[in-house]
Amino acid sequence: MSIVQNKKAFHDYFIEEKYESGVVFEGWEVKAIRAGRIQLKEAYVNIRNGELYLIGCHISPLSTASTHINPDPARTRKLLLHSGEIKRLIGKVERAGYTLVPLNMHYKGGRIKLEIGLAKGKKQHDKRESEKQKEWTRDKQRLMRAK
Repeated sequence: MSIVQNKKAFHDYFIEEKYESGVVFEGWEVKAIRAGRIQLKEAYVNIRNGELYLIGCHISPLSTASTHINPDPARTRKLLLHSGEIKRLIGKVERAGYTLVPLNMHYKGGRIKLEIGLAKGKKQHDKRESEKQKEWTRDKQRLMRAK
């Protein structure tokens, strides 16, 4: 079951591979995510010291959050992957000019998982071409319904 999707990532990048990772959250963040107060639009994945981190993901704290903590909505969150997957991703990002983009946050077995994509940036003409393709498929659907 999907919580939030990053539609902008599919517009700006060619997604070549997808990986599912866990995320280190604090208690108030999980409650806010379950309430749907999360935004992935400007988020990206960064590599530091052989580990992956989610940066720019905004989680708005609930008004019922505890008073003894200071919630930071845009804090850096660590991603949890197997070490072999991390090494493979680091190699592709450093050598081949790929980037890591968060695509989707969803529930799996009662836990919150993040789907990240190994992506290559689109040029402006590629974005225009994909927009034309979307419009053409919409027009085809309309024509098929009209008959």
